[in-house]
Amino acid sequence: MSEEPAQQPVEPVIKETSAVTETSQNKALIWLVVIIILVLAALAVGTIFLLRSDVSTTGHIRDIFIIFMALESFIIGLALIVLIVQLATLINLLQNEIKPIINSTSETVNTLRGTATFLSNNLAEPVIKLNESVAVLRKLVDFVKIWK
Repeated sequence: MSEEPAQQPVEPVIKETSAVTETSQNKALIWLVVIIILVLAALAVGTIFLLRSDVSTTGHIRDIFIIFMALESFIIGLALIVLIVQLATLINLLQNEIKPIINSTSETVNTLRGTATFLSNNLAEPVIKLNESVAVLRKLVDFVKIWK
């Protein structure tokens, strides 16, 4: 007697992996929020110090505007990086997961088309021809009955 080794279920491994992924994503999100709060606080402190200095009002406004434009450029750059990463993920998904599904579906449709053609040629056409012959014989019998 040979006993096969018991196979371990795959689901707990997947659940553990997803839990680790969620934990690391939560940590990354927390760090991102902390960094954003620190940057905003630094901007607020910098703006306050710029408004307290003895430079002309136009100079203050210009410096503050330049700082905010640099921050906006930085945020747009980060958004573009996130967009590029998401686009790469989408392309990977399309190439590695959706394309095989489409190919498999195409093969299934071709098989179904062949099966329908086979059934049409080997089942439906003979039945139709038989019904046609029976109808002709029935009409012939009816015609013969009229002449009697």
